[in-house]
Amino acid sequence: MKRLLLTVLFFAIISLVACSNTETEKGGESNPQSDELILAVGSEPEEGFDPTTGWGRYGSPLFQSTLLKYDKDFEIQYDLAENYEVSDDGLTWTVKIRQDVQFSDGEKLDADDVVFTFQQTKGSGSVVDLSNMKNVEAIDDYTVRFNLEKPDSTFIYLLVTTGIVPEHAYDENYREQPIGSGPYQLVQWDKGQQIIVEWNPHYYGKEPYFKKLTFLFLSEDAGFAAARAGEVDVVSIPSSFANEEVSGMKLMQLESVDNRGVIFPFVPSGEKTEDGYPIGNDVTADISIRKAINVGVDREALVDGAIDGYGTPAYSVADQLPWWNPDTIIEDNDIERAKEILDEGGWKETDEGVRMKDGREAAFTLLYPADDQIRQSLSMAFAEMMKPLGISVTTEGKSWNELEQLMYSEPVMMGWGSHDPLEIYNIYSSKTRGIGFYNTNYYSNEVVDQYMEQALHATSTEEANEYWKKAQWDGEEGFSTIGDAPWAWLVNLEHLYLIDENLEIGEQKIQPHGHGWPITDFIEDWHWKE
Repeated sequence: MKRLLLTVLFFAIISLVACSNTETEKGGESNPQSDELILAVGSEPEEGFDPTTGWGRYGSPLFQSTLLKYDKDFEIQYDLAENYEVSDDGLTWTVKIRQDVQFSDGEKLDADDVVFTFQQTKGSGSVVDLSNMKNVEAIDDYTVRFNLEKPDSTFIYLLVTTGIVPEHAYDENYREQPIGSGPYQLVQWDKGQQIIVEWNPHYYGKEPYFKKLTFLFLSEDAGFAAARAGEVDVVSIPSSFANEEVSGMKLMQLESVDNRGVIFPFVPSGEKTEDGYPIGNDVTADISIRKAINVGVDREALVDGAIDGYGTPAYSVADQLPWWNPDTIIEDNDIERAKEILDEGGWKETDEGVRMKDGREAAFTLLYPADDQIRQSLSMAFAEMMKPLGISVTTEGKSWNELEQLMYSEPVMMGWGSHDPLEIYNIYSSKTRGIGFYNTNYYSNEVVDQYMEQALHATSTEEANEYWKKAQWDGEEGFSTIGDAPWAWLVNLEHLYLIDENLEIGEQKIQPHGHGWPITDFIEDWHWKE
């Protein structure tokens, strides 16, 4: 049945691509003169293409421009903005925007559109958090002033990720019919199958080489089959396909902070959430358990085994990003040191092989999303690595609905990874305990909280980054693996793509968590080899 389904999908792809783009040569050899590309680089956006509800947070909004943007080294660059200023108290941000920008329908973009976008975003109740923005106003046709409730250095990342929408053309259908000032415009959306986009002739920036892009929404198996048939130019693949040779295509391995790790309930059991779900775990609340696990786990082996070598060991939620503290890297796979930590913590070896303390076994259940093969593999391998330490770990797959009830009291194999340091705050702040998927382990440290507040209230990203680093480890304490260790971060996934061997996509920045289409960030620079 599975083979039959794959065959049906494969021939559907062939038919679909042949109809949507007849000029691209087949058999894995693209036409170097073609200004069209066919891509299968991610799933269909469930919420559509509306930046006010989150589109573009994990990659280029493609159809819309942003006020600011990142370069490949995470340095802030201007996009729609010509300059910006922050008041000495950090409460007022004034942004001057370009005067030569048009939306894809030919209408001018001005300050009123920026004001409308941020007002609409704040009122959307979406994942984009603008609760700290008191108001936003147009000072003149091309000057916008943002007034904040309190200083917030991370506000700059909202200016990087929030695409500007047109006030005159925004309605209930915008998510499916986006109009923007980005390099491309949407011309066709076949639900469940593909979208077709074309170059926006009104775009103020660099004219892209590729004037037409077709994005196919394919399963992993179907995408790989399409690559083998020469029907796509770029396709994202899982690590299980990475060692397969595909004629005319090359493997692209992109470093990411798309991480996986175990979040440990930080407090003892006994409390409940407002919804009545249990909080805390008496085993993982013991710091010697958490420390021993972080020292004893073999991260390199997890990279080699669970993700076929396509990744790196992870030590934090933000490895290699500007706000990461490299001092938090630890020596792992040290079984003897891990045992010493447990001995010093009062966890005694028993004849049964599971340590005990105060009549309690060093045992817990590690949960993972049942439909996630990588997290299942990581969980099972992790459990095996704990046996020599005398820690018994049982693994169990659950639905996300079940995890939402159990994640406050049981360790869970989670994943994060963002280009915004606010993620650090959301995961580790005392103020976010029990809010959605943030800080589900109820971690709290007053010193860490103070550093993070200082980071938020800093008036420059450089100053903020120093406080984010201190929150991880200041030489004495912090939330990192050498501090309170409320997590055991394990691996960073590499994002893997097969791309036409004649296609040049240039240097990419570290990829975020695997939502959106982050590989399209610099797509206007893509071109065929000369």
